[in-house]
Parts: sequence; C-alpha cells; structure tokens
Amino acid sequence: MSRKNYKDLSRKYRENNGDKQLTASEVESYRTARMPATLAAIEAVLQEVAQRIHHPVTSFLDMGAGLGAGLLGALEVFPQIDRAILVEKNPHMIAKGKELVDAEWVAKDFSRFEPKEADLVLFSYSLGEVSKRNEILKKAWEASKTLVVIEAGTPTGFSVILGARARLIEWGGHMVAPCPHREKCPMEGFDWCHFSVRLQRTKEHMQAKEASLGYEDEKYSYVAFSKEKGEICTGRVVRHPLKRSGHVILQICGQEGLVEKTITKKEGEIYKKARKLSWGNSFP
Repeated sequence: MSRKNYKDLSRKYRENNGDKQLTASEVESYRTARMPATLAAIEAVLQEVAQRIHHPVTSFLDMGAGLGAGLLGALEVFPQIDRAILVEKNPHMIAKGKELVDAEWVAKDFSRFEPKEADLVLFSYSLGEVSKRNEILKKAWEASKTLVVIEAGTPTGFSVILGARARLIEWGGHMVAPCPHREKCPMEGFDWCHFSVRLQRTKEHMQAKEASLGYEDEKYSYVAFSKEKGEICTGRVVRHPLKRSGHVILQICGQEGLVEKTITKKEGEIYKKARKLSWGNSFP
C-alpha cells in the first residue's frame, strides 16, 4: 500500500464526501490504516451493550458495513450470531470484505434498503453520511431488538448521535448505553460526549500513517437503545479521571446532570473502585 493512497483516502474523509466511492487501492489503504480503529471502537461499544441487554443476539444487520468490521466486532462479543446481513454499496468494499468475513452481503445503498428483522442492528460511522436520517433510522429501529449508532468522537459526529438519541426516545426506546438517563443531554450546546479506545499499531499500520507511536487512540460517540428494558447505568465517567494522592476526581454524567465528584481514601471500597476507573466506565 502506498502512502499516496492513504493520503487520498484521508482527503476524501476530511472533505466529508458523503458518496465516498473508494477505489480498490483506497479500500486496501482503508483496511490497513483505518479499519483497525473502527473495529476497536465497535468492540468497545458492543462490550458495553452486552452487559446491559437481556435478550440473546443470534442475528445481526449492519447498515453501511464497509469491510465487515461491525460483524468482526460483534462476533467477538456475541459469538452465538449465526445470521448476518451486511449492507454495503461499494463493490470494492464488498469484494475485500468477503475475504474477511462470511456473511450475506447486500450490494445496495443502505438508505434504499428495507431492513430485515435482527436482534442487533448497527450503524457504524455510516448514519452521518446520509440525508433523511430519521426515515432510515425509523426503519432500522422497527426491524431491531437493539439498535446501536456509532460515529466519530467529534462535534459533528456527536450531533448525529444527539439526533438519533432524540428520535429513539421519541419512538419509545429504552436507553442501553452510554447515557444513565433519557433526559436532555447536559453536554448539548457547549460540549460533546465521546469516549476513547487505545489500539496497538502493527508495523504496516505505522508505515501507512507515517506514525512514530506504537498505539492509536480512537475517539468515538455512540448511543444504544433496545425494545426492552436493560441494565442502565446510574452514572458514566465522561472524562479521564484525575487520580491524585489520597483522592480521585471524576467527571460524572448522571441523573442530576454533569457533576464533579471527589472520592477520598476514607470512602474505602468506593475509593478502591474509583482508582481503577477509566474514561467511559460506569460509576458507582
């Protein structure tokens, strides 16, 4: 893979070209340089979802599947999946994706696809690329038991998540993650809710990105809703905890909105738990 191919790919994404019909060489660049981070974010989100839903997940639908990272991540978390439909319009993505995952590939623009029922429906870095989001989301929601939307951890990505969150609440969905409530998001209008997952880079990955660090931090925003009630958390750590000598300072989103909590050593077990917390964990 040439560095030029990766730079061309990066330019298309920076330009926010919703069409993004990547060439075969750009798809190979995507597989090497971009897919690992996408996969890491998907796994992190689905691990959280798996802790909070009660229904089994044996069927999976990916709306805008790319190379199949969504299914790869889903199988790590839900190995019992035995039926998967991946909807992707780019023929080069499909050709390469078929080398990576065994599934029913549908060569179609997901915005024109009539979703089939599935236990888990995923939009991974795809919903923000289309117009008529509410219409597409509504069809996917009606077909799902649990629906997950993941976007880049940027203000733009978060705005897509906020829109999906509002609609899914309006349609009677039960919050799964990451929010501890269904009220108005306390970050709306002045900040954006996002999380981060660290992945180790391969030598090929480092060369593609001309990177010097052996790891990458992928920032993402997401929301998950289910048709049935799950185990919603009571609080979510929304910034890196500040771990000091004898105390930990946490930024928590909870029922009361955004609050800063200082947990001291005197608080025993709660303090021990707080020392182990990371950005994105639930608390208490």
